[in-house]
Amino acid sequence: MAIAKKLIKFLAKVKYEPIEHRTVYTAHDKAQTLRVSEKIVGKTLVVKMDRNFAIILIGANKILDKTKFKKVVNNRRKKLKQKPVKKIGFATETWMKKNLKGVKVGAAPPFGNLWQLPTFIDKSLFKSPKIIISAGDHNFSIKINPNLFKKLIPDLIIGNISKKRK
Repeated sequence: MAIAKKLIKFLAKVKYEPIEHRTVYTAHDKAQTLRVSEKIVGKTLVVKMDRNFAIILIGANKILDKTKFKKVVNNRRKKLKQKPVKKIGFATETWMKKNLKGVKVGAAPPFGNLWQLPTFIDKSLFKSPKIIISAGDHNFSIKINPNLFKKLIPDLIIGNISKKRK
């Protein structure tokens, strides 16, 4: 499939490096395949917050801390005078196939604005000069500076939303 034209057009505003690699289905496997630290490989998660959805990017060496994430979400919702989120879960494969057009399930790029979804990123990913993120296909990734990533998503929400994987 390669990197979708929609994504290439979206990325045209910034400097990035496309990376082709063997087929991988997890961020952990991507880090091993590319022989890089899991700290710089982003793992894209699609979450359901009550009835709304969002895209999250955390390091491959971490897991989502739902308590921390809910706190970040509800602090933001409070500022926007919205009701707090009660339940956090993961989107189903069926929902992703129906709503994240143009990308393979499990390989969604972390750009929620491509689908009018809010995007959250764990602040630990800003410690590295480059991060490697999904490009919509299990054989392609993108290497990008986290500050340029931030430029692509004007309303990006940065927070402490993960914890170390055990």
